[in-house]
Amino acid sequence: MNFEEKYSVLGKSLRSSLIRELLKYASVPNSISFGGGVPDPETFPRNELARIASEVIEKEYSYVLQYSTTEGDPELARQMVNLFDKIFGIKNLDVDNFMFTTGSQQALELAGKIFLDKDSIAIVENPFYLGAASAFKMQMSKFITIPIEDDGMNVDILERKLKDLDNKGLVKKVKFIYVIPNFHNPAGVTLSLEKRKRIIELAEKYDLLILEDDPYGLLRFEGEHIPSLFKLAGMERVVLLNTFSKILAPGLRIGAVAGDKEIVRKFVLAKQGTDLCSSALTQRIAARYLERYDLIQQITPTIKLYKSKKDTMMKAFDEYFSDIKGIKWINPKGGLFTWVTLPEGFDTMEMFEFAKEKLVFYIPGQAFTPDDSPSPSMRMSYCLPPHEKIIEGVKRLKEVIITYGKSKGLI
Repeated sequence: MNFEEKYSVLGKSLRSSLIRELLKYASVPNSISFGGGVPDPETFPRNELARIASEVIEKEYSYVLQYSTTEGDPELARQMVNLFDKIFGIKNLDVDNFMFTTGSQQALELAGKIFLDKDSIAIVENPFYLGAASAFKMQMSKFITIPIEDDGMNVDILERKLKDLDNKGLVKKVKFIYVIPNFHNPAGVTLSLEKRKRIIELAEKYDLLILEDDPYGLLRFEGEHIPSLFKLAGMERVVLLNTFSKILAPGLRIGAVAGDKEIVRKFVLAKQGTDLCSSALTQRIAARYLERYDLIQQITPTIKLYKSKKDTMMKAFDEYFSDIKGIKWINPKGGLFTWVTLPEGFDTMEMFEFAKEKLVFYIPGQAFTPDDSPSPSMRMSYCLPPHEKIIEGVKRLKEVIITYGKSKGLI
């Protein structure tokens, strides 16, 4: 049978994730990978989770081992209401403002289903988080990309592009502005308070929705907390996507959608056709964890660990990269990633072949371009390798850059 004839337009367009393909090399012996945004397993509260899991299976088995509602565990929703009040000072929420998904990737996929049609426009950042790109492309929509600066999205360009769309009568086709405001993946930058306010002003002017994706916001190492767009603009303007993967454990596969009850209900309806419901067991484990432990206190050691690893990487950059003319990198104030940009002419996808020889791995910037264009940048994660491998990996990467640069006549 010719299977290709049977596939839909979408089915024919599906491609393997570039990151997933590249990360296969990370399992090579003696390799050092800065590729995946994978939390350090030593940060997982495994003993606490093990005790809670045993208890809820024994005592709450009739709920946790059964099908759940599509909305998710009401106990976890109550804990989220408390969390948003205590940590973010958001007080006007109740359980119906939340829905839980199988990881935040499912929330992105549902957002694409709910908001995007074939002729829709989504405004996104450049570089663009690959998981969101994959989810939104399922709907075959068009992207308008806004470059990222050291303090987040270039709002002047955003304003010009919205004005141009409005003049052409196309602004109604824009369904949302997608933004990762804190410790951006992959760029590592944080959207400033001034820019958050300007994005909200533009969204109000053109009656646009903001899709705020915030997996890393609680992993701040330094600097003052900046209010979310969700808090600044309210749920009438912003849908907030969140996850427990970076602050508890990714294996629980718990994402969260917070927003206006009408929109949350639409997410619920879309999810019913996807998987009926997410795991009641992992959600109840998370709920009991939040009930018993102070989350901020619990993740403080994790934040200290990631800051120390980030500092080690920044020190290694200073030592090994500073003499490379034209190189730049982001010193993030939180999260899991930094973004390194090499001089003009470098192609980090092509350079990856040289990196394979030195057994050091990163994610080429091309993976985060909506149009798959070559990039001189690369995403590097510091959260998983131990300190000594961070230093050795940066040293190897310096050799890769020099060797590739000389082969191209760039150095």
